[in-house]
Amino acid sequence: MNNAKAVGAIFLALVFSAIGFAQESAVVPTDLSQQKIDEIVKKVTENEEMFRSALTDYVFNRKAIVQIIGLGGQVTGTFRRDSFMTFGEDGGRFEKVLYAPIATTPPGFVTPEDLEDLGGVNPFALEPRSIPQYNFRFAGTEHVDELDLYVFDVQPKVIPDPKKTKLRLFTGRIWVDKTDLMIVRSKGKAVPETKMNKFPVVLTTRAQIDGKYWFPVDARADDELVFDNGNVIKIRMRVTYSDYRQGRTDVVIKDEPDPTQEPPKNQ
Repeated sequence: MNNAKAVGAIFLALVFSAIGFAQESAVVPTDLSQQKIDEIVKKVTENEEMFRSALTDYVFNRKAIVQIIGLGGQVTGTFRRDSFMTFGEDGGRFEKVLYAPIATTPPGFVTPEDLEDLGGVNPFALEPRSIPQYNFRFAGTEHVDELDLYVFDVQPKVIPDPKKTKLRLFTGRIWVDKTDLMIVRSKGKAVPETKMNKFPVVLTTRAQIDGKYWFPVDARADDELVFDNGNVIKIRMRVTYSDYRQGRTDVVIKDEPDPTQEPPKNQ
């Protein structure tokens, strides 16, 4: 991926969580037995599997904005795409684009594959089937927004070889609700990186939907991507997910409106 396209890979990093997690100061060191840690990780994995399965029955709105930030904090390029994520007649996920002004970012800044990753799956930090490939280090407990949380630092046991696989893993930190044992926040980035393909640190926040599912509602990044040739690209990303609701409805589009026009005020 050349530098003009490289920032498009930031969408692939919606598997969240953080570099710089060592700077978190509110975490209280706490002793837990390895047996307890293993029990928590097992339950979290089961919940992640349940959430991913449940999400396939939900429709929602997604608004994605990615900007290149130049000298002095000036925005030098913007990509925006507002969508309604629903289902097609074949039962598969279908994206209805509501608003997509002409991008002022370089050609190839965001690829079709990047947009697929915004479909609602990768905003979850950990792929359940990949759990055995991670090391979990219990960092302690933290109180955030009225929630008592377990805090774990997560790293792959082995970084995948990008020449042999397209597998991306997560490295960073997750916050798990102590009562429900569900991930409510994550901060980190995707690995592996290559000479031309770098990922930002992404902070993702979840909210409880229908009283039982913790789905992503906000993912954001403010980071500098440093390439091996010395080039540095500063990016800002904001992705919001809203209006989650159950419903598998067939979609028949007639007279599709121009997505480059301002969306109606009632959307």
